[in-house]
Amino acid sequence: MSPLAAQRAADARLLDECRERAIRLLTDNLAPEGILAARPTARAVSRGYDAVFARDAAVCAIGMALSGDARLEREAATGLVTLARHQAPNGQIPKFVDSARAEADFWYLGCIDATLWWLIALAVLDRLQPQRRLRRRFSAPIERAILWLRCQEHQRFFLLQQNEASDWADIMPRSGFVLYSNALWHLVKRLYRLPGAAQTRAHANLLFHPFDGPLAPYRRAQLLADYARQNARNRGLYLSFVNFTAFGDEGDVFGNLLAVLCGLADRAAARRVLRELERAGVNDPYPVRAVCDPIPARSRLWRPYMARHRQNYAWQYHNGGIWPFVGAFWVAALAQAGERETARRDLVRLARANALGDWDFNEWLHGRSAARRGMSGQSWNAAAFLIAYRALESRTAVFGRAAHRAAARI
Repeated sequence: MSPLAAQRAADARLLDECRERAIRLLTDNLAPEGILAARPTARAVSRGYDAVFARDAAVCAIGMALSGDARLEREAATGLVTLARHQAPNGQIPKFVDSARAEADFWYLGCIDATLWWLIALAVLDRLQPQRRLRRRFSAPIERAILWLRCQEHQRFFLLQQNEASDWADIMPRSGFVLYSNALWHLVKRLYRLPGAAQTRAHANLLFHPFDGPLAPYRRAQLLADYARQNARNRGLYLSFVNFTAFGDEGDVFGNLLAVLCGLADRAAARRVLRELERAGVNDPYPVRAVCDPIPARSRLWRPYMARHRQNYAWQYHNGGIWPFVGAFWVAALAQAGERETARRDLVRLARANALGDWDFNEWLHGRSAARRGMSGQSWNAAAFLIAYRALESRTAVFGRAAHRAAARI
C-alpha cells in the first residue's frame, strides 16, 4: 500500500470512529426533556449546561435525524417539543429550558436565534421524517413564532433587528442588523414560503457587503451602506453587523458560512467567502476559528462584558476561539460548493479536534494554542459532525433544497 493510500485508510478509520463516538455521546446526553447541551458532569450542572438549549437542540435534532441510529432518530424532536411547551405567549421560543426546574429562560436582552433555529429544525425534520408531521402538529406554535419574528423585522429593509449579545455569540457586540440572524431568517422565509424572502436577500447583500455594485435604493439604507463602504475593511466577506454608523469587520466566520448555506450568497459570493476564509487560515490547525481578527480591548467594539469570566479576550470563546461545531458547517459549506477534497481534508481535521482529550468533544479551543477550553462532551459538536459527515459522504444538503434554489437565482 502506498503512503497516500495508507493515509487515506487511516483517515477513513478516524472518521468512522468519530461518527461512532458522536452517536455514543448524543445517546449518553439524552434526557426525558430532550438532548442536553453537554455531558452532565458536576461542572456542567454548575454552569447550567444540563439544560435544553434551543439552538443546541435544533442543531442536534438535525444531526440525530441524519445519524442512522434508530434511537437518536426517534428522539430527534424531543427537545423541540420541550421548547414548544415553554413558548412565550408572544410567540418567542426560549433560549433554554432548565430541565430540573422546568423553567424557561429568555436571556438578558432577549434571544433572537432560538426562535429561528427552532423553526428551521422543525422544517428540516419534517422533510427527513415526514411521517411525524411536525409542522402540522405544531402549526399554532409555528404561526406564533413567525409572528414574533415579523415583529422584529424592519419594514423597509426586511431584515431582523436585534440587541447586542443576543444571539449565539452572546457576549459579542453585534447589534442592529446582524448577518448570522438574517441568514437564518432568510432560510426560515424560504422553508416556510413566507413573503419577502427576495427582499431580505437583496437588502442583506446590499448592507452586509456594500463594497460592490450600487447602493441600496432606500435612502436610509444608503446611509448605512455608504458609511460601511467608506470605513470597513473589505476582505471579501460579509460584515458581521451593520448599525447606525457602526459595523463589524472582524470577519464573523459562522455568519458568513450561514450566508453560504442558507442561500444569501449566490455562487460567486459563496466562492468568494470560502476563498477569503481559507486565506485567513480559520481552518488551521482545526476548523474553525469564530472570527478572522479578534476584537482587542482597545477597539471601538470592545465591551466590558466581554471580559466576563475572563472568557472573551482575543483568541478565546466567540472572539477568535476554535469551535468544532462551527467547523462542521465549514465542511458542509465546502461540500455544497463542490470543494469535496478540501471538505474531506477538513472533516478529518474536525475529527482530530473532537478526539482531543480522549474524545472529549470540547466546546471550544484556544484560537492560537488550540488548548481545550469550555465544556467537555458538547452535544452539538457531535451532532454537527454527523451533519458534515452526511453532507460529504452522501451529498445530503444541510438545510434541504430551499436554500440551494435561492442561491442559484441571482
